[in-house]
Amino acid sequence: MSRQIPVRMSGELAPGQRKLAFIDGRSIVLFNIDGTIYAIDNSCPHNGASLANGQLEGCVLRCPAHGLRFDLRTGCMPGAGGLALTTFPVQTIDGTLVVSLDEPGSSLSHAPAGSAAT
Repeated sequence: MSRQIPVRMSGELAPGQRKLAFIDGRSIVLFNIDGTIYAIDNSCPHNGASLANGQLEGCVLRCPAHGLRFDLRTGCMPGAGGLALTTFPVQTIDGTLVVSLDEPGSSLSHAPAGSAAT
Protein backbone atom coordinates (compact mmCIF):
# COMPACT_ATOMS: atom_id res chain seq x y z
CA MET A 1 0.00 0.00 0.00
CA SER A 2 1.35 3.43 -0.86
CA ARG A 3 1.98 6.16 1.68
CA GLN A 4 0.42 9.47 0.74
CA ILE A 5 2.61 12.24 2.19
CA PRO A 6 1.30 15.85 2.14
CA VAL A 7 4.12 18.15 1.06
CA ARG A 8 2.92 21.73 0.62
CA MET A 9 0.09 23.84 -0.68
CA SER A 10 -0.17 23.62 -4.47
CA GLY A 11 -0.15 27.43 -4.84
CA GLU A 12 3.28 27.60 -3.19
CA LEU A 13 4.96 26.08 -6.24
CA ALA A 14 4.33 28.36 -9.22
CA PRO A 15 4.96 27.31 -12.84
CA GLY A 16 8.68 27.32 -13.55
CA GLN A 17 9.64 26.79 -9.91
CA ARG A 18 11.23 23.84 -8.18
CA LYS A 19 11.53 22.95 -4.51
CA LEU A 20 13.73 20.51 -2.66
CA ALA A 21 11.78 18.64 0.00
CA PHE A 22 12.81 16.08 2.58
CA ILE A 23 9.97 13.60 2.77
CA ASP A 24 10.03 10.61 5.07
CA GLY A 25 13.84 10.53 5.04
CA ARG A 26 14.17 11.00 1.28
CA SER A 27 15.45 13.99 -0.65
CA ILE A 28 12.88 14.72 -3.39
CA VAL A 29 12.71 17.56 -5.91
CA LEU A 30 9.31 18.91 -6.98
CA PHE A 31 9.02 20.74 -10.31
CA ASN A 32 6.08 22.75 -11.66
CA ILE A 33 6.32 22.66 -15.44
CA ASP A 34 3.51 24.55 -17.13
CA GLY A 35 1.17 23.80 -14.22
CA THR A 36 1.97 20.08 -13.93
CA ILE A 37 3.86 18.90 -10.84
CA TYR A 38 6.60 16.27 -11.14
CA ALA A 39 8.49 14.67 -8.25
CA ILE A 40 11.84 12.89 -8.58
CA ASP A 41 14.42 11.44 -6.25
CA ASN A 42 17.22 13.99 -5.80
CA SER A 43 19.87 11.50 -6.85
CA CYS A 44 21.20 10.93 -10.35
CA PRO A 45 21.04 7.21 -11.17
CA HIS A 46 24.52 7.44 -12.75
CA ASN A 47 26.57 8.46 -9.72
CA GLY A 48 24.20 9.81 -7.06
CA ALA A 49 24.78 13.53 -7.74
CA SER A 50 22.12 15.98 -6.55
CA LEU A 51 19.70 16.94 -9.31
CA ALA A 52 18.03 19.85 -7.48
CA ASN A 53 20.13 22.48 -9.26
CA GLY A 54 20.22 20.84 -12.66
CA GLN A 55 19.52 22.93 -15.75
CA LEU A 56 15.93 22.56 -16.94
CA GLU A 57 15.16 22.78 -20.66
CA GLY A 58 11.41 22.39 -21.05
CA CYS A 59 10.71 19.02 -19.43
CA VAL A 60 14.31 17.80 -19.68
CA LEU A 61 16.59 18.07 -16.65
CA ARG A 62 20.36 18.01 -17.08
CA CYS A 63 22.43 16.51 -14.25
CA PRO A 64 24.89 19.17 -13.07
CA ALA A 65 27.63 16.57 -12.42
CA HIS A 66 27.98 14.78 -15.74
CA GLY A 67 25.42 16.34 -18.09
CA LEU A 68 23.10 13.35 -18.41
CA ARG A 69 19.60 14.40 -19.45
CA PHE A 70 16.30 13.04 -18.15
CA ASP A 71 12.72 13.74 -19.22
CA LEU A 72 10.78 14.58 -16.04
CA ARG A 73 7.55 13.31 -17.61
CA THR A 74 8.89 9.76 -17.88
CA GLY A 75 12.04 9.75 -15.76
CA CYS A 76 13.91 8.31 -18.75
CA MET A 77 16.80 9.59 -20.79
CA PRO A 78 15.70 10.87 -24.22
CA GLY A 79 16.06 8.20 -26.90
CA ALA A 80 16.19 4.46 -26.49
CA GLY A 81 17.60 2.79 -23.38
CA GLY A 82 19.73 4.44 -20.77
CA LEU A 83 19.29 5.20 -17.10
CA ALA A 84 16.05 6.33 -15.49
CA LEU A 85 15.21 8.58 -12.56
CA THR A 86 13.08 7.44 -9.66
CA THR A 87 9.82 9.34 -10.06
CA PHE A 88 6.94 9.63 -7.62
CA PRO A 89 3.23 10.10 -8.31
CA VAL A 90 1.91 13.51 -7.24
CA GLN A 91 -1.70 14.59 -6.72
CA THR A 92 -3.35 17.74 -5.51
CA ILE A 93 -5.91 17.00 -2.81
CA ASP A 94 -7.85 19.91 -1.28
CA GLY A 95 -5.14 22.33 -2.42
CA THR A 96 -2.27 20.30 -0.93
CA LEU A 97 0.39 18.51 -2.97
CA VAL A 98 0.54 14.85 -1.96
CA VAL A 99 3.45 12.59 -2.94
CA SER A 100 3.11 8.80 -3.01
CA LEU A 101 6.39 7.26 -1.83
CA ASP A 102 5.83 3.55 -2.27
CA GLU A 103 4.87 3.58 -5.90
CA PRO A 104 7.59 5.11 -8.07
CA GLY A 105 5.51 5.84 -11.08
CA SER A 106 4.71 6.92 -14.50
CA SER A 107 3.81 10.33 -15.83
CA LEU A 108 0.15 9.29 -15.73
CA SER A 109 0.17 9.95 -11.99
CA HIS A 110 1.37 13.55 -12.23
CA ALA A 111 -1.34 16.10 -11.59
CA PRO A 112 -1.84 19.60 -12.91
CA ALA A 113 -1.34 22.10 -10.11
CA GLY A 114 -4.60 23.07 -8.46
CA SER A 115 -6.57 19.97 -9.43
CA ALA A 116 -6.87 16.40 -8.20
CA ALA A 117 -5.40 13.56 -10.21
CA THR A 118 -7.76 10.86 -11.35
